[in-house]
Amino acid sequence: MRLLCSIICCCLLLSGYAQSDSANNLKPGVPVKPFGDTLFFIYNKIGPLAPAERAAQIERKIKMLADNPLFSPDSLIISPNEDNLDVSYGEVILFSVTARDSVILHQSRDSIARYNKSQIGHAVSNYQEEFGWKALLYRLLWLALVIAIFTGLVILINFVFRKIKMRLIKRKERLFKGLHLSGYAIMNPSRQLAFAFTVLRMIRIAVILLVLYFTLPVVFSIFPWTKGLADTLLHWTLDPLKTVLAKTVAYLPKLLTIIVIYLITRGLVRLVGFLSKEVANGNLVIKGFYADWARPTASGIKFLLYAFMFVVIFPYLPGSDSKVFQGVSVFLGILFSLGSSSAISNIIAGFVITYMRPFRIGDRIKLGDITGDVIEKTLLVTRLRTIKNEEITVPNASILNGHTINYSTSSQELGLILHTTVTIGYDVPWNVVHGLLLKAAMATEGLLKDKAPFVLQTALNDFAVAYELNVYTDQPNKMAVIYSDLHRQIHIAFDAAGVEIMSPGYVAHRDGNHTTITPENRPKDYQTPPFNVHLSSKE
Repeated sequence: MRLLCSIICCCLLLSGYAQSDSANNLKPGVPVKPFGDTLFFIYNKIGPLAPAERAAQIERKIKMLADNPLFSPDSLIISPNEDNLDVSYGEVILFSVTARDSVILHQSRDSIARYNKSQIGHAVSNYQEEFGWKALLYRLLWLALVIAIFTGLVILINFVFRKIKMRLIKRKERLFKGLHLSGYAIMNPSRQLAFAFTVLRMIRIAVILLVLYFTLPVVFSIFPWTKGLADTLLHWTLDPLKTVLAKTVAYLPKLLTIIVIYLITRGLVRLVGFLSKEVANGNLVIKGFYADWARPTASGIKFLLYAFMFVVIFPYLPGSDSKVFQGVSVFLGILFSLGSSSAISNIIAGFVITYMRPFRIGDRIKLGDITGDVIEKTLLVTRLRTIKNEEITVPNASILNGHTINYSTSSQELGLILHTTVTIGYDVPWNVVHGLLLKAAMATEGLLKDKAPFVLQTALNDFAVAYELNVYTDQPNKMAVIYSDLHRQIHIAFDAAGVEIMSPGYVAHRDGNHTTITPENRPKDYQTPPFNVHLSSKE
């Protein structure tokens, strides 16, 4: 008898250890969550159904209960079924609690069944309260209220902005007087009023869009199945704002560095501009540095200062270390270098011309076949105005590669020498010709009286002598007028003296033909040559 009791105790102990070991070796349970939240777990299988399959069937049956508008939690019943306890609703068995569930959870089957039953009842009731037709009607009323409030706000916004617009129209004469800059009317009052209306309309649209943006999350949060959209919409806006704000705060030290570098550069640029004005006005004299060099030199120094500032600032720019930023920089650099080769050559030529000082603004110069007054000189081009009021633009590179004749450089100190040539026959004494030419020069307007004109005999041609009259003037801008007057006075002087000008060359057979001298100016003792003479004169 004592031996039998020992055997029975050993069997019970072994059975308990086996159950404990099996409980410890179980896998995690499969959650039952028909509406998203976990109600309870399924740990073991029944017959051929694995825990996952049991959980799926239980979820499907619970969802069927939620579709029943007459569902009542009190209709859930617990009934014994052999060694199990079944939880059912009407004729439908929802799930069963087995002895193995009791061993795994260390609870009685009855407590497990009652707990799971209450979980199902609460879950189905809450779901029906949230998604039932009553709840839907309630949410539709809320939606109508929100839409009405939004519509009212839009009407109010339009009313306020309409009032502002009417007030601007009434006070337009006092508020809008036009926008002027250095005497130029950038905007007249009507354009200024139209611009104000455009800005007002943009602000109104922005305010309405802002109200709409804050209204949409409220609308989405009314219905449970759109709550996620409200959160997503808020995240789409708030997350970028948070990112931008965080990066802005982190970028502040670099931004302060950029501001300091810019302020220092700006101060140096102003100092260079002040010094250039002083040198240009003659208040500051630098030995060997001409006043007309001041502004171009200042422009070059300012360009170098800004270029150096950009080089220093570049590493502090946001995204400067990214491959995209560097690639775009290289691409723009290549485009600039390929497309501006001629412009750069003209700029370099402009600097060289500035320091060569071949001409200044207002000088009468000759560039190749172009003669005119310099009216503008930039780093790229030089503009001339001819005596016919034609404005000609000449690239600086072509000026540097050619030769330049400046008529104004020495005209004030030495005087510009104008010269013209006439050919007179050998029968006229040279001193007579000299006297007539000097007489014509003295009668010409615009010549210097303190510098005597002079005559050069430049050639002894076959049938005539070439006489070159040279005169001085300090008015190179009137060269055409002076030349015209000088030629007129030469014509008058020689015609009055009865001396024949043989320019241009021609051929005359002296067989009694009249001379080219006019009859009233012929000498009284003039005789027609008794024989034929072949005369010719060429310049």
